[in-house]
Amino acid sequence: MRACLFAIAAISSMGASSAFHSSRNSASAPPSFLLSIRGGANEYEAKFEGIKASVIEKAANKIEEARRKIVDEGTIIPDFGGKADAICSAAIEEFAKSAPSEAEGSVSSSAYARKLQELEASLDAPLQVLYLRQLSLLREQALSSYKSASKASDASDYEAMLAADSQFLRAAESSTRKSSSWTYEADRSHLQSIMSEFATTHKKLTETQVKSSQQQSTAMQFLQHQQQMIQQLQMQLYGQSSPWNVGVAYRIPDTNFNLQGSYQQGRANLQLSCVPDEYAPMLGPNGFTNGVGPGNLGLSLNLSI
Repeated sequence: MRACLFAIAAISSMGASSAFHSSRNSASAPPSFLLSIRGGANEYEAKFEGIKASVIEKAANKIEEARRKIVDEGTIIPDFGGKADAICSAAIEEFAKSAPSEAEGSVSSSAYARKLQELEASLDAPLQVLYLRQLSLLREQALSSYKSASKASDASDYEAMLAADSQFLRAAESSTRKSSSWTYEADRSHLQSIMSEFATTHKKLTETQVKSSQQQSTAMQFLQHQQQMIQQLQMQLYGQSSPWNVGVAYRIPDTNFNLQGSYQQGRANLQLSCVPDEYAPMLGPNGFTNGVGPGNLGLSLNLSI
């Protein structure tokens, strides 16, 4: 009985050992269909990569042309968003037409979708850089329009700011790709902050000019008041002054003496001066005339009413 039990145990042990070795060999050997799937994926990956590189190379010419206009020339491209969408759509369409027609399995479909996303990302990145540069140009254009409107017209700074913001908004909308994550909110906020600072500075400058003008007007009024007081004092001291103001000048013939007389505000003034006549040699020995005449007599008359 004991010998029989030992025989049964030995047989079961041998069976377990053979089963273990069989399962280990089956687990360590990869199936043939996995190798075929992996090889097919690599094949499709290589085909899609080649098509993607060819499509990107063709689209790069259009992107480079846009870069020259925006970056090198500083020119704003109208409807840049639509043109960028057209570049990406044409590239995706060409990629779809050039892709292998037998790409219908789950592995090949996954590779196709992945390369399609990589293609769009490769085109979207340089286009977005140009988009940001164009937004900067649009911001400068709107700011220049705001400054011109605020100086050239009687419109308020608020109205000029609204007009400039609307101008930037329309241009930025047309420059943005519809099927992308591009946004212009940061540039719009920056433009609004710059215009607000400019408006504040302009308001302070205007207030300073108004205050300066008021101060000058006050000073002129003070001087006029002082002049009126002086005239009133003169009237009290010298009586009513005459409205006549008369001035006479006479050069004594053949001499350098010049006699000047004036009558102003009721007072007479007589002055004798020695002024050489530089043009005497040109006029002859006797000048214009020997007596009193237009050549040696000056007369001025001023009547204040």
